Amino acid sequence: MEEAAIPANEQQRLAHLQNLNILDTPREERFDRVTRMLCRVLDMPVAAISLVDENRQWFKAIRGSELTEIPRRISFCAHTILEERTLTIADASADPRFIDNPLVTDAPHIRFYAGHPLKMVNNIHVGTLCVYDTKPREISSDDIQFLEDLAITVANELKTYMFKSFFSV
Repeated sequence: MEEAAIPANEQQRLAHLQNLNILDTPREERFDRVTRMLCRVLDMPVAAISLVDENRQWFKAIRGSELTEIPRRISFCAHTILEERTLTIADASADPRFIDNPLVTDAPHIRFYAGHPLKMVNNIHVGTLCVYDTKPREISSDDIQFLEDLAITVANELKTYMFKSFFSV
C-alpha cells in the first residue's frame, strides 16, 4: 500500500480546515442532499463528502455506508487532495497504490473510486467529494464533469459555513 504524500501546504491546509469549524459536527441536509444526488445520477452505491485532517478522513456526509471516519494513511481521498483534477481509479485491486489497502482487501472492498478535491482559497484542498463501488468500472467525461461541478458547489457551501461561523463568534 502506498500512503499519500503530505501536501506542500499542509500546515496552511490544516489551519484552513480548523477555521471551517466543521469537523465532528452533526449531519446536515444540505450536504446529505449532495451525496444522494451523486449516488442517483452516477448510479453509485456510495458517495461522500470527506474532510482530511492530520490523522483521519472524516465524513461530513456519506450515503451507502455507515463509516464516520477512517485513518488518513489508508484513505483514497488523501491521494485526491494532492490533485488539481478528479482522481479516478477503475480497479483499485489492480492499482499498485491500493492493491493491498485494507479498504480494498477487506470491507468495504473498494474497486472503483472517483474523487474531486474540495478547493478553498490558494489551492488549499480540505477534502473531497467522492464516489466508490465494489466492482471495477469506468466513468464518462460527462459524469466526471458532474462530480467536479458538485465539488465546486460543496466547496462554496463550506466557505459559507466558515463565514457564518466566523461572524457568529
